[in-house]
Amino acid sequence: MAQAKRKKKFFDVEMPIINKQTQIFAYELAELEGKYIRYDLTRILRGKSILMQFRVQVKDNKAIAIPRGAILMPYFLRRMIRKGTDYVEDSFIAECKDASLKIKPFLITRRKVSKRVRRGLREKAKQEIIKYLKDKPSQKIFEEILKNKMQKDLSILLKKIYPLALCEIKSIEIKKDLEVKVKEKPKEEKQEKEEDIQEKKEKKSKKKEEKEADSKEN
Repeated sequence: MAQAKRKKKFFDVEMPIINKQTQIFAYELAELEGKYIRYDLTRILRGKSILMQFRVQVKDNKAIAIPRGAILMPYFLRRMIRKGTDYVEDSFIAECKDASLKIKPFLITRRKVSKRVRRGLREKAKQEIIKYLKDKPSQKIFEEILKNKMQKDLSILLKKIYPLALCEIKSIEIKKDLEVKVKEKPKEEKQEKEEDIQEKKEKKSKKKEEKEADSKEN
């Protein structure tokens, strides 16, 4: 007998970070595991052109898209640059709580500035971004970039050096996932707990023996 041909169909993929859903064409849901998709967020962000990259994870019979990178489109940045201003950009690796990230900040000053000021902005931006990312998980960082929270906080700090017309993250990408270390409780605490458990067991056994002795006497 001839085997029936498998047919491809559309599977729903949830994107929790933007509360949206997309679809991917495949034979089975399991095939979506590890697939990368790109999604244009221009309409969602009201004209701010960000292209976000997701990796699909299949869990509990559901496909979920997890952010892996985001990039501001070049035409959006060109539109932001005005005559009589300077721009500052940088690229470096920084670690967050669960990943190693490649991040590129992009700053536009309100007026033309000296090389010294540009260097000061670049160094301060790198220092503050590394500090900002340190204790945050990658998913939280993507959320804050989309909400413009990270950029606002950075702009306020850089204002002390020179006021900015624009403070943005040109691109961010997860280069490597890191193992999240679970803090182990000190040995002394563990020992104390074990002693408490042992003491409770001994008390229970004593009470049991006392009850048995009372019942024999009666």
